[in-house]
Amino acid sequence: MSVNQFIRYLKTERRSSVHTVLAYQKDIQNFSAFLKEQFELDSPENASMEMVRSWIVELMDRKLSPGSVNRKISSLKAYYNYLLKYGIIKKTPMQNIHSLKRGSSLPVYVDQDKMNTLLREMLPGDNFAALRDRLVILILYATGIRLNELITLKTESIDFSGNRLKVVGKRNKERIIPFSVEMKKEMQAYMEVKGKAFPTAGEWLIVTNKGEKAYPRLIYRIVHNALTGYTATRKSPHVLRHTFATHLMNNGASLNAIKDLLGHVDLSATQIYTHTSIEQLKSIYSQAHPRAYLKKEVNYES
Repeated sequence: MSVNQFIRYLKTERRSSVHTVLAYQKDIQNFSAFLKEQFELDSPENASMEMVRSWIVELMDRKLSPGSVNRKISSLKAYYNYLLKYGIIKKTPMQNIHSLKRGSSLPVYVDQDKMNTLLREMLPGDNFAALRDRLVILILYATGIRLNELITLKTESIDFSGNRLKVVGKRNKERIIPFSVEMKKEMQAYMEVKGKAFPTAGEWLIVTNKGEKAYPRLIYRIVHNALTGYTATRKSPHVLRHTFATHLMNNGASLNAIKDLLGHVDLSATQIYTHTSIEQLKSIYSQAHPRAYLKKEVNYES
């Protein structure tokens, strides 16, 4: 029962995104199944710290990445903090449970020249699907908004006179993001075709081929198809968010400005893009400077 109450709490009080709620729910259900199988415990409310640690060990034995394990630890911490807050338990088993150390990895992004080529070659055409698919890529790259922020973007949130979007992010926080004249024209062209094809489509900007609100898998498919051939690793909406931030950093934008545009609460979350910028500088230096790497050792003996 407490798990269901926690899920309602996430939806109604914390106003967590659909993806966050589903992730937490899945993690807690998996932990509950582990407790039932290994310890014959019916309720996660009665789990001990040793039981939590046993689960973490099992996850590591299954070769889950530190990032995946840490996400599950975060889910349990949120759940037990909720139980503690409402007096359902007196002590949390997560008190001495710490996240796993993970190697720092640079975000995957698309090179600026490749991104320009992608947008040139991804012609909008004159049909609804082509206009929508191009607009999805353009919005994600030109504004850096998250997948859920794109899906929940409403037409009324677009200020065409001021060329800016009002985005509702995590914890229901709003932020304003400017957009270019080019994107304004493409949004207007898309909305005109959308209005004719689906006059009763409703408030959502991005809709399916049936005029219904877009869903995550549709956006993933559009992005995956667009990025194929432009990045060899990940091809997800978040790659375009990383690309947006990296290109801003490489072209002189301040870290604080990027933080505000991305909707980060803490500057530390944005600082990873400084490392990306440094890596790019190192690459340029190694390719361009005549003495970056000596072709052969100089023999000083006569």
